[in-house]
Amino acid sequence: MTGETTSFVYVTYIASTPEKVFEAITKPELAARYWGHENVSDWKPGSKWQHIRANNDRTVELVGNVVETAPPNRLVITWASASQADDPAAHSRVTFDIAEYEDMVRLTVSHDELIAGSGMANGIAKGWPVVLSSLKSFLETGRGLDVFAEPKAA
Repeated sequence: MTGETTSFVYVTYIASTPEKVFEAITKPELAARYWGHENVSDWKPGSKWQHIRANNDRTVELVGNVVETAPPNRLVITWASASQADDPAAHSRVTFDIAEYEDMVRLTVSHDELIAGSGMANGIAKGWPVVLSSLKSFLETGRGLDVFAEPKAA
């Protein structure tokens, strides 16, 4: 790797409130319903957070620290695979900006400080669009999408 970093920015509009969007990201039982993972933390700056697979094995897949929290409008966390938790260079940063936008919410997710060309960067490019689509579906209809679905063979 060259040491270069990359970032991704995703914007979606959700027929919801900032409070409900923030809760869907930070409450484990809600995140499990659209993400298939629980986000577990006390959400105080400096605290640790874990992204735990919401199935029988409860694997901790991602870890990080809470950098900033300003409910219901902003959350900033660091992000790394559990196997790279002790390597500061492997940590990237995710910012959730939640803004009222007329009768809806504009959610902007910025994921930066990713190592360009890394497995994490490639996974992020594929993962966030389906997770955010599932979040939108969940908040608008009560039902998330299958974030683990695979493309159908041609």
